[in-house]
Amino acid sequence: MSEIRFYQIPPLIILLLASCSVKKPATSVKNTNGISNAYIEQYKELAMNEMRRTGIPASITLAQGMIESDYGRSRLATEANNHFGIKCHSNWKGPTITHHDDKRNECFRKYRKPEESYYDHSDFLTSTSRYDFLFKLDEKDYKGWAKGLKKAGYATNPDYADMLIRKIEENELWQYDQGKKSTQKNATGPDTLNASTVSPSGTPESSVRKDNGNFVVPGRIQRIKENNRIQYIIVSETDTREGIESEFNLLKWELARYNELDNNFKIVPGQILYLQPKREKAEAGKDVHITVSGDSMYSISQKYGIKLKKLYEMNRMNEGQQPGAGEKIWLRSMKPVN
Repeated sequence: MSEIRFYQIPPLIILLLASCSVKKPATSVKNTNGISNAYIEQYKELAMNEMRRTGIPASITLAQGMIESDYGRSRLATEANNHFGIKCHSNWKGPTITHHDDKRNECFRKYRKPEESYYDHSDFLTSTSRYDFLFKLDEKDYKGWAKGLKKAGYATNPDYADMLIRKIEENELWQYDQGKKSTQKNATGPDTLNASTVSPSGTPESSVRKDNGNFVVPGRIQRIKENNRIQYIIVSETDTREGIESEFNLLKWELARYNELDNNFKIVPGQILYLQPKREKAEAGKDVHITVSGDSMYSISQKYGIKLKKLYEMNRMNEGQQPGAGEKIWLRSMKPVN
């Protein structure tokens, strides 16, 4: 029979062994999961609404927000409600905040509430030409979107696409991409109206059809139409500017800026009003416009959803200059030099 010996272990060693044998609490994982879940719960509906409005996958929007804002905890998010790290750029007229990024004291956009940051993020992607190719992808192709954003230069981090994909898959964000974009195209839109329909003041000319009931369908979704991948409505007899801003969650300055009108413009029945920024060129297949009597550069820009300044640039015209009847206006590229 072998002898079993019992040795007395000093108390200090017992304490050390006990501390080593106890598993370290997985606080980092738990906390991260809790923070992720809280962020997702707070913003998933907003991301899905923006997907229906613009076609940007909700999973991509949520993943970008989580990464760029550190789950809403970054300085830009807490002090400026900026969840996507969007910088000022030359066209930003709103409040700003300075923040160290690639350079010291860079200018970033500041919002009144996080929702505005989400709206601006969508509008930024839909109105910037280098992201146009992304909207040809399926809304459920989050991997294609992630790689496309990196390819288009959205972020300088070489791992950005993989970061987005990991974030989406770790949190199963792909499930929020199941809804479809709710925009319903209607045959009666800017493409079937004369370019002279809308004047620079926003007032329709005499050529506007008076049966505005054809343009208005009950319900917000049915009312929205699309041109050049930009959502718009036709103003009805019962509309007010305040009512439209409230109906579509628009800020006071958005309608004026998107439609290149004065801040105090008045709406008129039959008027085309874009709910998103216009683009830098017309959609494929619409290369030129032959003017008719009454056409203005502004009415052409509204008809095709092109920014007025860009339309002037493509046609080598001075701002304020107007075309005559029968002229060819270039919509997608620079007018050739004769």
